[in-house]
Amino acid sequence: MILSPSLLAADLADSAAELSALEGAGIQWLHLDIMDGVFAPNITFGPPFLRALRSRSSLFFDVHLMIGEPARYLEDFCKAGADMLVVHIEADIHVRRTLAEIRALGMKCGVAVNPGTDIGFLRWLAHDLDMLLLMSVNPGFSGQSFLPEVYDKLRFARALLEEAGAGDVPVQVDGGVCPENAGALANAGADILVSGSAFFGHRPYGARLSAFMRAAEVSPPRRAGEVARSWRGCGQM
Repeated sequence: MILSPSLLAADLADSAAELSALEGAGIQWLHLDIMDGVFAPNITFGPPFLRALRSRSSLFFDVHLMIGEPARYLEDFCKAGADMLVVHIEADIHVRRTLAEIRALGMKCGVAVNPGTDIGFLRWLAHDLDMLLLMSVNPGFSGQSFLPEVYDKLRFARALLEEAGAGDVPVQVDGGVCPENAGALANAGADILVSGSAFFGHRPYGARLSAFMRAAEVSPPRRAGEVARSWRGCGQM
């Protein structure tokens, strides 16, 4: 299992110290929520902030674009230091083309899906993406409650990926994730968990990471999780 803490819930005024604390705790991924106030009802940060973080960190930058027309900004985020770009199926008319462009820029690519969106598209896009992100809250704000219907959606997603011959594609879950539901998510098919306030609100980070890892242990480990862990070397620092 991989834990990708969402920086949106951290102390952004002291981002450098937060990065140092995360790396000291053994965290290897960082989830960055990019919102434009249009696709999601919030405005966060963009490539300049990402570039500043990259100069301070070798963490794997897991960049979630909750923005309209994401294809316009792929090169900007690549130059800023993203290791993976995840675009929303609801926000991009030509998702397959966008995924191909992300890969051509040397990054991993993913598709994100809102809670109310069907995932039947996986039958046709499974081999075009490196990761699937299932939102377990409606996008916009940290601290929301987990939507329990996502458990069934997660099982269905894993079944569709297997059916398409893409069982090695990791599945990430974002929204309301905490140690109390991490085990159920892992057993339902999650390989990567995103956690914001349920992680950053509980120091020390090393102990909190251990709590997540103990709760989400799956035996034997899934191949998809091993694939995601191999991306660690993508860090651009």
